[in-house]
Amino acid sequence: MTSLTNVRLLAVISVILGLGLMAVVVTQTTKPNPGKFLEVVGNVTVNGAQAISGGTVNSDSAITTTARSSAVVSLGKLGRVEVLPSSTMKLTFADASVSVSMLDQGRVRISSSSNVTATTTTNDGSVVTTGNQRNEYVVDTSCGNTFVSVKKGTVELRAGSTVKQIAAGNQDTAGTARPGCTPAP
Repeated sequence: MTSLTNVRLLAVISVILGLGLMAVVVTQTTKPNPGKFLEVVGNVTVNGAQAISGGTVNSDSAITTTARSSAVVSLGKLGRVEVLPSSTMKLTFADASVSVSMLDQGRVRISSSSNVTATTTTNDGSVVTTGNQRNEYVVDTSCGNTFVSVKKGTVELRAGSTVKQIAAGNQDTAGTARPGCTPAP
């Protein structure tokens, strides 16, 4: 009877250890890899610290560029985010999503891989990728409104109760631009 109890005890320990290892694997696969700066031009900061080409960027980081400065962040299989001059934004990413919150006026270019949801939030609303294809679009808030230009794929511009579909080669806006201001090409 003692050997049967030992066998049961070993079986219970094996199950517990197996579940523990599975929890470690699940934890490791859901933690996003850090992004990497492919290129930093001029004065770029991440959470207030100077950024350098080749440096890493963690999820939930605030990235700021000054005039004549820019940064390209590679997110591996998720895609990439280009922070254009005079921009302030927060970059958040996970296993199948990329999110950019425009903290101030500025411009970002987002390229997302297929099956990755990319969202950009501004004071006027949000831009969300649709479908399972690759997407590339620019969001510009430098004129005080939200200007969206789509190069690849399709996005939705959601502002209040209005939802506008914008396909590749098209553009649209939400909000009111400052008089005489036009978005940069």
